[in-house]
Amino acid sequence: MALNVAVLGTGTVGKEILSVLAERGFPAGEVFALGTRKTIGSEISFGEKTLKTRDVEEFDFSKIQLCIMATPDTTARKWGNKIAGAGCIVIDTSRAFRNDPQVPLLVPAVNAAAIEGYAKRNIISCPDGATAQLVVALKPLHEAAGVVRAVVAT
Repeated sequence: MALNVAVLGTGTVGKEILSVLAERGFPAGEVFALGTRKTIGSEISFGEKTLKTRDVEEFDFSKIQLCIMATPDTTARKWGNKIAGAGCIVIDTSRAFRNDPQVPLLVPAVNAAAIEGYAKRNIISCPDGATAQLVVALKPLHEAAGVVRAVVAT
């Protein structure tokens, strides 16, 4: 089943998300790039296609099933609940929902089963890049030897 997908945020992370979705052949129906009024009409690549950025303020979120937010925390807080309330699943890359007990903090290679909890709010949170990489490396060590504590500086 092809999902209609939006990526909110057309900066470096949003561009990379679109690139990876295209590269991996994500089964998307329609794909939308969303941004603020100052980015409306700017072009962004999605595989061989070029998307024109649409205004998040005017977008009808009932047209999509999945929205990946690559935005600062304040923008994620402003839009996350609204988008999820429209029935769309939100994957948030900011810190906005990381400490919310009703939002799963997901690293698929580590705790994929936690995705079940998304339905409470229709939002899934992602840890920052350094944490995600670290827990992927620590998981097999923990399973083999029982990691008790890790002290990390980034």
